[in-house]
Amino acid sequence: MFSDPGRPQVARTLVGELAEHVGRRVTLMGWLHRQRRLSQVSFLIVRDRSGLGQVVVEDAGQAAQTAGLAPETVLAVSGEVVAAAQAPGGAELHRPQIEVIAAPVEQPPLELWRPTLSAQLPTLLDLAPLALRHPRHRAIFEVAAASVAGFREALDRLGFTEIQTPKIVGSATESGANVFALDYFGRPAYLAQSPQFYKQTMVGVFERVYETGPVFRAEPHDTPRHLSEYVSLDAELGFIADHHDVMAVARDAVAGMVDSIQSRAPGAIAALSLALPNVPAQIPSIEFTEALHLIGEDTGESLQGEPDLAPAHERWLSEWAVREHGSELLFVTGYPIVKRPFYTHPDPLRPELSNSFDLLFRGLELITGGQRLHRYEDYLRALRDRGEGPADYDGYLQAFKFGMPPHGGFALGLERWVARLTGAANIRETTLFPRDLNRLSP
Repeated sequence: MFSDPGRPQVARTLVGELAEHVGRRVTLMGWLHRQRRLSQVSFLIVRDRSGLGQVVVEDAGQAAQTAGLAPETVLAVSGEVVAAAQAPGGAELHRPQIEVIAAPVEQPPLELWRPTLSAQLPTLLDLAPLALRHPRHRAIFEVAAASVAGFREALDRLGFTEIQTPKIVGSATESGANVFALDYFGRPAYLAQSPQFYKQTMVGVFERVYETGPVFRAEPHDTPRHLSEYVSLDAELGFIADHHDVMAVARDAVAGMVDSIQSRAPGAIAALSLALPNVPAQIPSIEFTEALHLIGEDTGESLQGEPDLAPAHERWLSEWAVREHGSELLFVTGYPIVKRPFYTHPDPLRPELSNSFDLLFRGLELITGGQRLHRYEDYLRALRDRGEGPADYDGYLQAFKFGMPPHGGFALGLERWVARLTGAANIRETTLFPRDLNRLSP
């Protein structure tokens, strides 16, 4: 319903519903996306949340009046719905009565009716309140929304409880990582790099928890894959045998996200020409040391003793997984313990390696996860080995003083996932109002 004071309320029909109302008089409300003027008739293309609808203006006087309307004028258009095969959705509005609800105060600097926007990315980000209205740009965030919904649905089915944890914390989550420091009423505090400590604590309450929310990294790199704030999809579960139980849940979460995009965002799939991945019942995996051996054999690189995978190695492994397993997804397990956070559980048989994993997707790390330590004395030892004491982690360590089961979890970056799906060259294309080394507005 439209509730502008002094204006009678009318029932609103979405443009995507026009074909259901052929022969009836309805009212559309939306933005003027484009005008097309022919010699005898004019067409107004109206955009609302459901898509694009066509309004036919045959009266010469009315056509002359609408010719002065700027793109993005907000309109209420009442008229008769007529079936028309050439119109979007197979129906259009005839004999319209047009009311201007709100007019732009200046000509929009972007032509949203074009199939793609030609402006450079910095310009699009500067003009984000307008650029995001473009159907293709909007579709990116429909995919993001469907992904979050699918993540929630998948974990709800597995008995997880959604939680919301603080984003202002008293200690850094990951030793040595870049953090945003702030003054908290005269005390030092930080923006949370992840909900890691809290989600582990909540395993002692609900056993299985997840969270979707922002995390913050004082990221000094200005690259197409780094942000200072992004959306993290986190999960943690108790009573596991090892990290393979966590990997199984991560697989189900990704499958749920793909299913949700298919069911919730078919229009976005079409608009972006998405090729969604097939998520196998069991995602193939390879151990870190074996991965280095294969890469070294193929490339001639000397990788012995390398503690992590370089981006080029992640791309190589993803291509290998497609060739050898027909899968765009690949788990890499058993990373060196020195490259993992202090709370990571070592491999009991090879303590220099960890019970951890990354999930690679189309050449890029998508998920990091693993088994965590669960005994209090193991935490004291791990912190001591890294030159730290328990004082800065007192609140976190409370959970382990009072008994915690073997547990583990993972985190997935939403923007990175959507960038891989859409083929975006820069993660800022898949981020609402990105924050990075140089950008703090809009």
